[in-house]
Amino acid sequence: MKLVHSKETPFKIPYTDPDVVNLLTRRLISIIGESAKDQRIVIVCIGTDRSTGDALGPLVGTALNRHNSSLFDLFGTLEEPVHAMNLDETLARIRHQINMPFIIGIDACLGQVSSVGCIQVGKGPVRPGAGVNKELPPVGDIHMTGIVNVGGFMEYFVLQNTRLHLVMRMSEIIAQSLYTAITACKSSSTCAAAQD
Repeated sequence: MKLVHSKETPFKIPYTDPDVVNLLTRRLISIIGESAKDQRIVIVCIGTDRSTGDALGPLVGTALNRHNSSLFDLFGTLEEPVHAMNLDETLARIRHQINMPFIIGIDACLGQVSSVGCIQVGKGPVRPGAGVNKELPPVGDIHMTGIVNVGGFMEYFVLQNTRLHLVMRMSEIIAQSLYTAITACKSSSTCAAAQD
C-alpha cells in the first residue's frame, strides 16, 4: 500500500467509467508492448486479507489465478498473500527462478478524496508500505494501483474501514484488464501494433 506521489504521472481513471476496462487494457498493451519485449511477465499482487483496504492485491491475484494461465507467473493471492513479512523472500525467489522477468506490481494505495476509486497504471515500481511509513523494497517495472481510501491521517484505521464493495469492484476491473492485455500481447501482434 502506498501514498500517491510520483515524478511521472500515471494514467488514472475512475473505476465507475463505463469504458474503464477497455481504456486500462489499451494502456497496458501500449506499456507492455513497449517494454516487455520477449521477457517473461511476472505479476506480484501485494497486500493482506487481514485489512479490507489492503486486500486489493490478493483479490486481483486470486481472480487472475482462476485463469490458470501459462502466459505469466503470479505471486500473491488470498490463499498465499505477498505482504511486508515475505516480500523480500518473494522477490529473491523471482530473481532466482526467472531470468530477466518483466514485473508488474499490483497494490492498493491511499490518495486525495477526489481520487478515491481511481485505478492507475504507470511505468516504474510500486512502493508498498509507503502510505503507512514502512520501508519495503519497490516492486515492478510497471505498476497498477487502486486508490481505495483517503491518505494523510490514521492510515491503518482508514485501511481497516475501507468499503469491501469498492475493493472488490476495483480488483475485478484490474484483473480483467490485465489478463486481456497480456493475452493480447502474448498471443498476437497487438503489442507490436501498439508500438507503431
